[in-house]
Amino acid sequence: MSATLSDGRRLILASTSPFRRDLLARLALPFRAQAPEVDETRLPGETAPELVARLAERKAAAVAWQEPAALIIGSDQVAVLDGAIIGKPGDHERAVAQLQQASGRTVVFHTGLCLLDSASGGRQIAVEEFRVAFRVLTTAMIERYLRREQPYQCAGSFKSEGLGIALFERLEGADPTSLIGLPLIRLTRMLEAAGMAVL
Repeated sequence: MSATLSDGRRLILASTSPFRRDLLARLALPFRAQAPEVDETRLPGETAPELVARLAERKAAAVAWQEPAALIIGSDQVAVLDGAIIGKPGDHERAVAQLQQASGRTVVFHTGLCLLDSASGGRQIAVEEFRVAFRVLTTAMIERYLRREQPYQCAGSFKSEGLGIALFERLEGADPTSLIGLPLIRLTRMLEAAGMAVL
């Protein structure tokens, strides 16, 4: 599929995440993904919403200089429990620790989104919040889940679009796709505001 939109602009996802690529594909628009080169270090005193908004914009901007006629999507996500950011576990032991900590509690996900028009320099930025209330999890439940799905590259140590749904008591938020990493409801509105109707 060509990565050129009907008006001649290109749509670029500034991400290598397969989850974000799969989500964006739901909108049935031609796009391509490109890795942004961005330092993701948190700044001193930066809140989780400030961090994801800044990084979403930085990711889009990192690709924009190479693409003079494009709409560029940047996104970033963090999970927060007790005021502390939870990263991707990376391995089984850290995933066990994350799920033990989350057991019976609520983890808040902040997802930053930026749509940058490289022709005009205009940018739309938003942060979506989504809350995940976990069931009380036994050690056996955690082990069975992790052995089956191995979500070691996912913040919070689960895949909500997969078996991870069995870990939850309830989900609270305006857009379930924001939990996976790309808020499609907000993105659809941003694309329309930039002159690209999804429907």
